[in-house]
Amino acid sequence: MIAALGWMLADTPDPDTVTPGPVGFLAIAFVAVAVVLLGFDLVRRIRRTTYRAEIQERLAEEARAAETTGPAEPAEPAAPESPTRPDAPRERGGPQG
Repeated sequence: MIAALGWMLADTPDPDTVTPGPVGFLAIAFVAVAVVLLGFDLVRRIRRTTYRAEIQERLAEEARAAETTGPAEPAEPAAPESPTRPDAPRERGGPQG
């Protein structure tokens, strides 16, 4: 048994010359790409959560301000610039004929 173990250990390659090869490179490249994509997704989610918190805070401030000042009056519609309807045909200048 010891002889068989000695024979197996004798056939092992030199540890200084062993490399992971293309399969090892592809595995590490896959992990690196996955980490970069997860990082982008993390930043996007954190940014979205921050924006939602800011909007909720702004809405809460507006609600508190509305409670203290009373209900806001609706804005009056703006007066039209010209007395004609916007969809009415325009008169063209020049001779009729």
